[in-house]
Amino acid sequence: MSVPAAVKSEIQTIGGAFMFSREAKAFGATTGVEGFIGPYTRGRGGVLGEVDADVVAAAFGFFEPGTVRAAWDSVTMAPAEAAAGYLAACQGFGRRKLAGFDGCDRLADLLQVVTDAADVAGVSLFAGWRALPLAGDAPGRVLQLIHCLRELRGGLHLMAVRASGLSPFEAVLIGGSPRTDGPTQARLFGWGERVDTTEVSAAMRERWDAAEALTDELIAPAFAALDDTAVRNWSSCCVRPTPPSSRGSRCRPGAILQ
Repeated sequence: MSVPAAVKSEIQTIGGAFMFSREAKAFGATTGVEGFIGPYTRGRGGVLGEVDADVVAAAFGFFEPGTVRAAWDSVTMAPAEAAAGYLAACQGFGRRKLAGFDGCDRLADLLQVVTDAADVAGVSLFAGWRALPLAGDAPGRVLQLIHCLRELRGGLHLMAVRASGLSPFEAVLIGGSPRTDGPTQARLFGWGERVDTTEVSAAMRERWDAAEALTDELIAPAFAALDDTAVRNWSSCCVRPTPPSSRGSRCRPGAILQ
């Protein structure tokens, strides 16, 4: 199995974990908008600047466009300020969860090699997040860079989905997320009644598998910047989770949600 394929689950899960954290909820409170979707959309998409909601919907890709518009327009905080606040939530989550992980410095270095090597063509959210100032401490930097790679993979996956002949809605319905199944995730993304009227066919699943494989291929050049020793270090740091020894203990990145 290739390195991108082996670590994609960790990148997706860990990179998005902060979005449901106490730090993200605290950021949401500063926007004056209740709930998850408004602060999330403004915070994650703030790196795109002061743009029409269609631009954000194009970058997010897998959300129903009307849902993105309602969420984006519900928050009046300036995009740059929202992006900075969401970045602080991401870094703060890393500091809280990884303060006791002694491999943070090495993992941050490895993540930065991959992030710096990636091509920004067609992945606007990744480009925007990569351009933000890096945390000065390793725990904050690890979460920030994992989220950057999550945006990279997400943007490339959107390209692969479209190339495979699937619609973004169909991809969500089949793939779901680390937190929920496909139908639940599709409803969260605003697709509503279409969920109940769409049957997933064998041909759709084949196109989904093809899109997953193509995504692995598209992201591989960034990971090719790692030498064999770096790959082994990455595996020991991130891919093999170590469960917390007791309630409230800190842990390796791979166990961050356990």
